[in-house]
Amino acid sequence: MSEGIAEWGERREAALPESPGRRTFVKGMSATLVAMSAGVAVTPPLPGTARAQSPAPPTTSYAPPGEDVGTIVPSSGSGQYFHVFYPASNTPGELAIAANFTVWMPDDVRTVRAVIVHQHGAGMEAAHYGSLAAYDLHWQALARKWECALMGPSYRVTNDAVDLTPGGAELWFDPRHGSDKTFLKALSEIGEKSGHPELANAPWCLWGHSGGGIWSNLISMLYPTRVVAAFLRSGSAASFRGRSEFPEPQAPEALYAIPTMTNAGILEKRADSWGRFTTPFEEYRAHGAPIGWAPDPRTAHFCGDSRYLAIPFFDSCLAMRLPKKGSASQTLRPVDHSQEWLAAYPGQTAVPAAQFKGDAKRAVWLPDEAVARAWMAYVGTGTVSDASIPPAPFNIRVNDKGDQGTEITWDAQADLASGLGGFIVLRDGQGIARLPLTPPEEVFGRPLFQGLSFHDTPTAPLPRMAYLDAATKGGSNRVYTVTALSSAGVPSDPGASAAELRSLTGKSMRPAAGKSVNA
Repeated sequence: MSEGIAEWGERREAALPESPGRRTFVKGMSATLVAMSAGVAVTPPLPGTARAQSPAPPTTSYAPPGEDVGTIVPSSGSGQYFHVFYPASNTPGELAIAANFTVWMPDDVRTVRAVIVHQHGAGMEAAHYGSLAAYDLHWQALARKWECALMGPSYRVTNDAVDLTPGGAELWFDPRHGSDKTFLKALSEIGEKSGHPELANAPWCLWGHSGGGIWSNLISMLYPTRVVAAFLRSGSAASFRGRSEFPEPQAPEALYAIPTMTNAGILEKRADSWGRFTTPFEEYRAHGAPIGWAPDPRTAHFCGDSRYLAIPFFDSCLAMRLPKKGSASQTLRPVDHSQEWLAAYPGQTAVPAAQFKGDAKRAVWLPDEAVARAWMAYVGTGTVSDASIPPAPFNIRVNDKGDQGTEITWDAQADLASGLGGFIVLRDGQGIARLPLTPPEEVFGRPLFQGLSFHDTPTAPLPRMAYLDAATKGGSNRVYTVTALSSAGVPSDPGASAAELRSLTGKSMRPAAGKSVNA
């Protein structure tokens, strides 16, 4: 532990031209983490394949279809959540699977500019985790930046069939059976509930895993002018090509204008699935489509660290394609090819398009240098490193809990590049806790504060931003601060937090932000 922290501190001091105070904080934080967590690395090691593929809980443990998927208490109080539920329909052409839709919207958003859809895969377990997608602080950071809504659908299948068996997943992941109409209905109704009727016509960023990749790919074919960009993880319409009950979809010319990234784990080759993932890239690229291919060198069917490529890819595409802020139009702008990079297929090195020497219609397309560098790191290692400083916690509060101790609560936002890995709670400048307190039972990627499932979602119950200091009782006078850690282990700036000052007489007052205070 101490050697890793020391190396990290040296890298941070060398890499950033920061103030002496920042350098002092880095050294102090290094020592604090060493003292707190001897033998545990701050930046989690890459997950081993054996551990990452450990068996998931049995699907029978997941809730049966119904209006309530269970009480979900958000990790953060920021933003607003809206829900709609639709029972299964018996009407031909309508969705024969019950469905819940949860949408998160940033605070104070005036006009929703787009909807980011995080679509789960097939099976009961996937549906369960889909109900948590809109609560993900990392994906919320992307939505907040671009004034988007974040949607987490949950199609309540009754079994793990991936065909048209009653209650099976193909009934929803092929939107031609009615899930597209239900999706559009949910957007319209949530738009009315939230006071944002523009939601009904807003464009979409489509992220899909497995069956969700099939759905996202088909939705792109059915509604190509509505799609800002698509990220297809381990699934596409080609996955079901040749099945008698799955008519071959017709790809409209407008499909080839959608920026798309196809992505799968190298270990999925064992399941003889590789062509299902590479075919869309090869076919669409031959039509000149802006599409990339990102093989993950260390995963099988689980999502791993793909979010560290997906989020910057969407970030770039949203910047490129959304109408100018304040525009009355919702028409997407065309792809800007002036900044694109290309890479040989297969290969791991990208260069500016003007420097590419091969056949561009067989090359991996990348929208700009930032995404290209993330792509090169990802296809080489399965993750994307990051040394940026995450946002500092804010609105820190302390509450005397009597004999139980002192409770510290706070708010925080995830770092856009690396998400939120956890927190360090300090009393009088000394670390007393690192959250989360226990490591995850299964590791599917860099561990996050909210957990990380097979399906790229948080795990339930969602953790609170709170810590009970049982060592201080009866209103003892202590100074508390909280530091955020990105998933790469980089701490937030010090002294950028505020806490509630509670005197022994019971009076309280809130100091200005940027001050640590006594409890």
